[in-house]
Amino acid sequence: MIKWIWLMLLALMAVAVVGSRGSTFFEQRPSPAIVESIPVETPQPQAKLKEVNSAPQVSTDKLLTHIQKLNFQRYTTTERSLTRTYITTQLRKLGWKPKLEKFSEGVNIFAERPGTNKAAKAILLAAHYDTVALSPGADDNASGVAVVLEVARLLGSRPTPRTLQLAFFDKEEAGLLGSRAFVSKTARLQNLGGAIVMDMVAYACYTAGCQKYPVGLPVTPPSEKGDFLAVVGDTEHLPLLNAFQNSQNIPSTALNKKESNLPPVLTVPIPFKGLLTPDTLRSDHSPFWYQGVGAVLVTDTANLRTPHYHKPSDVPATIERSFFTGAAQIVVNTTTALLEKNEVLETQPPS
Repeated sequence: MIKWIWLMLLALMAVAVVGSRGSTFFEQRPSPAIVESIPVETPQPQAKLKEVNSAPQVSTDKLLTHIQKLNFQRYTTTERSLTRTYITTQLRKLGWKPKLEKFSEGVNIFAERPGTNKAAKAILLAAHYDTVALSPGADDNASGVAVVLEVARLLGSRPTPRTLQLAFFDKEEAGLLGSRAFVSKTARLQNLGGAIVMDMVAYACYTAGCQKYPVGLPVTPPSEKGDFLAVVGDTEHLPLLNAFQNSQNIPSTALNKKESNLPPVLTVPIPFKGLLTPDTLRSDHSPFWYQGVGAVLVTDTANLRTPHYHKPSDVPATIERSFFTGAAQIVVNTTTALLEKNEVLETQPPS
């Protein structure tokens, strides 16, 4: 009998020990929840990655300073020489090594910053620097020159897979002579993945009916207001054109929401190299099309919007500051994204 009593006591002790261990496990169960909350509380690695992939923020003051410095007619030989001096001086201050490329009627300026991947084709940013007679050309095209110089400042020392090239064309107003001379050097086009050409990017109007459209436009106009940035590209190189559709989704290093406001973007795919829409062939992008190189025209639509086109009234005071800044930021956003791509910008079959 005593033996059975001892066996029962041992059994009760064993149950007590197991029960005590079980209660210890249950008391520790909240600890996995603490471990699971750690990634939520410390997302620093993701934040750093986003910052690296963001586009740098443009400076409105620097853009407008270029406009003011170029506030003179750039038509005669002497005036265009003074313009080249200003552009090359600015580039050298930023660490670039600009080259003057003479052709029979004028002089282009070219510079490049090599990429880290020699197999990745280059991206070219370009604008013409001449004007018509009697116009200081604040919008046409000191605005485009200013954006290229701002890209030179922001992206010149930023390592990217693709090479960044800059070009400033002479004699655009005389019949696209500078860009025609540029593309005539076919060897340089072999490693060119796409060209972004800016021609008038600083004027906006906000009243209904102030925006006009060319006949046969292949897209539906967004509004009767001139508050958007137009990007015109050929249908054979849609990836380059489509890159601008995503430009507003690229994070920038803007300090606040107001600084990051961007105008709407209207992308216009042009079939048959513009043969049916000759109004889309009036700037320095079109010689690239006819050499089989993807190129887009970034513009405020020129005389379809601004009343100052080719007139003495095209002065810095007519620049729409916020629109100009937003247009420049869109170009910087898109260029940054394109320069980071290693893959080829595939062409599309002719439509």
